[in-house]
Amino acid sequence: MPELGPVAWPPALIRTERLVLRESESRDRAAFIELFASPEVGVYVDGPGPRDELERAVPEVPGRRPGFFVVELDGAMIGMITLDRRDAERPGHVRPDGGEAELGYMFLPEAWGRGYAAEACAAALDWFADALPGEPVVLCTRTANDRAMRLAAKLGFTAVERFEEYGAEQWFGVWSSVAPSA
Repeated sequence: MPELGPVAWPPALIRTERLVLRESESRDRAAFIELFASPEVGVYVDGPGPRDELERAVPEVPGRRPGFFVVELDGAMIGMITLDRRDAERPGHVRPDGGEAELGYMFLPEAWGRGYAAEACAAALDWFADALPGEPVVLCTRTANDRAMRLAAKLGFTAVERFEEYGAEQWFGVWSSVAPSA
């Protein structure tokens, strides 16, 4: 997947009221495996990965690349946020040539329902708006994922379209740091 472009990486730690967003480290490997093996998380990402395969496949320092943030609470990874360029071949775009930055996130089930995803995603979007001013960010989620739909609205994403992908109806929206003119 194409990278974000001319962005200094890794950025300085991003601190919110309760969380830290940072680059991945080797100490995060077990949490990555737990995240991708979780049946609860897997419901919305085409199923959990088999733990034995993940143990073999996950690198010593997983996710170390531009646009990838580990979300940490009290010194431990509770989730991850990605800002990647959306593949032009996939449905859902706000530019004719595609390639928009796409927000993705996954959190361990024990972190659900406490507002961590909203806090972390808002901080990542603020960072993105400073790093690439005026660039839109898109988000795609299954319409059946009520929590993700509520989070998209809370973060200020506006609906663009719905379409079928991965055997399910998808909601596709856009966020912009540029305030609309009155």
